[in-house]
Amino acid sequence: MKYLDEFRDPDLALRLIDSIRNTASRRWPIMEVCGGQTHSLLRHGIDAALHDAVELIHGPGCPVCVTNMAVIDQAIRLASRPDVVLCCFGDMMRVPGSTTSLAAARAAGAKVRAVYSPLDAVLLAEKHPDRNVVMFAVGFETTAPATALAVLHAARRNLTNFSLLVAHVRVQPAMEAILDAPDNRVAAFLAAGHVCTVVGYASYDALCRRYHVPVVVTGFEPVDLLLGLQACVQQLESGQAYVDNCYGRSAQRDGNSQALNVIDEVYEACDSEWRGVGLVRNGGLRLKPQWRRFDAALLEPVAELTVLDAGPCRAGDVLCGRLKPPDCEAFGSRCTPDAPLGTPMVSSEGACAAYYRHQPELPRHV
Repeated sequence: MKYLDEFRDPDLALRLIDSIRNTASRRWPIMEVCGGQTHSLLRHGIDAALHDAVELIHGPGCPVCVTNMAVIDQAIRLASRPDVVLCCFGDMMRVPGSTTSLAAARAAGAKVRAVYSPLDAVLLAEKHPDRNVVMFAVGFETTAPATALAVLHAARRNLTNFSLLVAHVRVQPAMEAILDAPDNRVAAFLAAGHVCTVVGYASYDALCRRYHVPVVVTGFEPVDLLLGLQACVQQLESGQAYVDNCYGRSAQRDGNSQALNVIDEVYEACDSEWRGVGLVRNGGLRLKPQWRRFDAALLEPVAELTVLDAGPCRAGDVLCGRLKPPDCEAFGSRCTPDAPLGTPMVSSEGACAAYYRHQPELPRHV
């Protein structure tokens, strides 16, 4: 299948691995931003094959993982109101708040409905005018156009019982926050190809100049990732730092103009508390003033609170790339996909879930 099989070619992958290992004069620390990339790197054994040439640092590239616990608590409070139906994507259902999850709240009687599209929530609001339908808007810039469109459709239908609980986060500000951290070791980034398909990658030029760090846009198949790692290592070995696009079949420099226009019409950038990471300047989105009537905070104000994962869970260190999941003392024993302590284990894109699923030979802590 074009654009799939050719990027899973094992012979080409082996040649790229040899090229990277022959080029690298040291073990370069490179961060992949997206959780989907983390899973692919581990699933195909790329981390082990390049262990001597590349240290893969897993970034906070999972919007489910970094959603502020206080916002999840707000979603649960909303869903527990008799006049509210809360809609969300399925991957948010089991993410823990400070005391429980949306799935547990639904089992206890809260009205939580998993949807495939934010437009499903708009149609639900139109069908049930006696209920306030709230869409839990979570995700990177990849899902923001769909939730923005939901607002525009609700406005055209003159719906007064539809709103958004906005928890969208933006990728590049988080990358800059990582580079600004005093303990930063990241020498280069694999940028998330799906995000760049929406927003483009022109803005990374300034990041590369400011921090002298290469940024390579790449996809999710093994050859995609190896091409991206090869480009990073070549730049690092030559002392260069610029934006390179190894995902040309999808990502373009200026992104998707239609998606960007709808985001810009409905949202504006704002500071955002990322779970496990802290305050990220311009790291989130919020509704522009002319659309604030669709803000679910009018129904249930969000608490100004940042709650850290408790107990032995070290999700914050995992999300910031300071700790590999197997090095957490709870990994695989007290923390498993069936009984997760933190978001990187419960999310399908989380780094802890990736190690648990794709490296079963790892010892489980007692």
